[in-house]
Amino acid sequence: MNYTDLDVWKYSRRLVKTVYLLTKSFPKEEIYGLTNQIRRCSVSVPSNIAEGIGRQSNKETIHFLYIAKGSLQEVETQLYLSFDLEYISEKELKTTIEKVISTKKLLNGFINYYKKL
Repeated sequence: MNYTDLDVWKYSRRLVKTVYLLTKSFPKEEIYGLTNQIRRCSVSVPSNIAEGIGRQSNKETIHFLYIAKGSLQEVETQLYLSFDLEYISEKELKTTIEKVISTKKLLNGFINYYKKL
């Protein structure tokens, strides 16, 4: 299986792009704070999916898929914090959270698929 063919990996890449574009307008004093943290967490999602697929066993793969899921939870939390701090609008929050939820659903489905193998 090639990870680049996976819908969950493709969706998570789109989420990374969205997060990077969204955080461009964050205050400069956040460059080493929230901006860096949310970007790193978003990058972690497709990275851990790819790493998991490259592992030798289903158990290892599932472990990395769960790490990706945890990173998605972090991104979601940081989006809410960004909204609370008025760095993003309610519309931006809603749109981006929808992308997170879509990715989360795909990832959960993929984890369930792997558990059955």
